Amino acid sequence: MKRWLLPLLVVVVMALSACGNTANNNSAAGANNSASEANVSADNGGSANASSSTNSSANESSTDTITYQSENGPIEVPANPQRVVMLSGHAGSLLKLGVPIAGTDSWAKANPNFKDQLQDVPEVSVENIESILNVKPDLIIASTDIQNADKLKQIAPLVTYTYNKVDYLTQVLEIGKAVNKEAEAAAWVADFKERARKAGEEIKAKIGADSTISIIEGDSKALYTFGDAWGRGTEIVYQAMGLKMPDKVKEMTAEAGYYDLSLEVLPEYMGDYVIYSKDSNADASFQETSTYKNIPAVKNNRVFEVEATGFYFNDALSLDYQLDFITQSLLGSN
Repeated sequence: MKRWLLPLLVVVVMALSACGNTANNNSAAGANNSASEANVSADNGGSANASSSTNSSANESSTDTITYQSENGPIEVPANPQRVVMLSGHAGSLLKLGVPIAGTDSWAKANPNFKDQLQDVPEVSVENIESILNVKPDLIIASTDIQNADKLKQIAPLVTYTYNKVDYLTQVLEIGKAVNKEAEAAAWVADFKERARKAGEEIKAKIGADSTISIIEGDSKALYTFGDAWGRGTEIVYQAMGLKMPDKVKEMTAEAGYYDLSLEVLPEYMGDYVIYSKDSNADASFQETSTYKNIPAVKNNRVFEVEATGFYFNDALSLDYQLDFITQSLLGSN
């Protein structure tokens, strides 16, 4: 998960999309979540061939189970989970699917997109197994590199995902399968793809199909740009909308999915339009330098800033939020 691995390698991401994109769940410079890397990861883990053996039913009891084909093999999980502990960047997908969350990590709790919805949900941590025991989960969802996995399996069925093992929308589907909500997840995915496609066409008609978009994140100490699958809206901009990535960004993010920047080279990676995922508490004094101010996108008021804590991941709710922000920003631009 490197950069949401930045927040989840500072979160457990994917992300997230991030991203999006991704992000893909939460990630840069090799830290599956280091403070700066935490800013760069986002949101995505996934199981490639997961499927449920039975469909959900209104008559299912709390003891009924289904077999979920996870990336690590078949797992018996509740057919109607009522107390899910989410330890990776997919809380927004559970909320979108109406699945009760019994506990989640600090990253999800801090996400402004669904902070209110998780207000009364206890914060739990894999470093504190007792905090997870106390909420009595019937299912635990986490990333594959989670600590204390053996202990978690003794508490409840444990489903894990590897960041970016599958694409961001397949990941939403896999979460849906794991909680026996595949039909609902598939419906959301189809609707999201259509909304993003239409928005992309409108944006290209307005700004031109050849206009480039960059997505950056960071502060005066560490800056990053992202490829097409690292949360922070990257999956939406480059995959779903089909908008153009600057050649330099494409080249340098091809291997790792993100690329570390210095202020000196930043102008080379800034497209005609830029989405800046910015931590409001970080030092962004680089924006006061002549190097930054003379970048064409900056001079033309085509840099759109968004709070980073709500833009890391690529769960369903985060993707909805990112899609709205990207669409409104680019369609409202000069």
